[in-house]
Amino acid sequence: MVEKTKEVDEVRELIKQYKSVGVANLQKVRAAQLQELKKKLENSAYLRVTKNTLVRRAIDESKDKHGIEKLKELLSGSNVFLFTNLNPFKLALLLEKSRVKTTAKAGDVAAEDVIVPAGNTGLPPGPIISQLGSVGLPTRIEAGSVWILRDTFVAKKGDVIDARLASVLSKLGLKPVEAGLSLRAMYDEGLIMTGEQLRLDLEAIRHDVEGAHASAFNLSLNAAYLVAENANFLIRLAHRSAYNLAINASISNRETIADLIRKANMEMISLSSRLPKMSEKTEPTESVQKS
Repeated sequence: MVEKTKEVDEVRELIKQYKSVGVANLQKVRAAQLQELKKKLENSAYLRVTKNTLVRRAIDESKDKHGIEKLKELLSGSNVFLFTNLNPFKLALLLEKSRVKTTAKAGDVAAEDVIVPAGNTGLPPGPIISQLGSVGLPTRIEAGSVWILRDTFVAKKGDVIDARLASVLSKLGLKPVEAGLSLRAMYDEGLIMTGEQLRLDLEAIRHDVEGAHASAFNLSLNAAYLVAENANFLIRLAHRSAYNLAINASISNRETIADLIRKANMEMISLSSRLPKMSEKTEPTESVQKS
């Protein structure tokens, strides 16, 4: 009882010390992986594994944290609790980047499409041949080793890996599963956000931001709205418009004189090429007058 009371007090102090509290799913996260994650996040978050019931009691005693009581509704299963002053989205990204590839066990979910490459397995002939064949891998024996004949697709992303396939992939040294912490929910200064709400598609966001920037930039050019980012472009556009106007109006200056002379020369050549045809048209008229 004393130990539980001490644990509640310590968790309550952590809730008071940090502005955000995260709840992450601890299922299938191995002890070694958790220790490695603690090292990676030691400057960003404090991780603590404790019972949900004790955390609920600590939350009940944290009256100064407005809205944190709603976090109790999301406490189920095996969890690790993260206490941090980081932005919740930044913490979610850190956890996503900290995920590692690992060998599969029965019931694990493939993190990506699983393709077994062709080549030498390095395994001697024996029961392994029937094991490989049981998951659809074509084989041959060469130089005392079992070879896989061609690249073979054995599972797609999201598939549950059964015990037979997990055993084969492990023997081949393939790691189709990602292990790490996944945020279930997070309390941040009065708000409760679910793991789904914290999940960011950075590529999609980058694409949207780039598109919005391009649209805003084009609008500013069309509206001639001068800002630091478009000043060079607007000056070039203004110079080009002024230059074209000067050429069309035959206004000569130091910048236009060369192009005006070229333009006049081209017009002269064009006109002179038409003169013989014009003289041919006038000859019959002259002959009629002489007669």
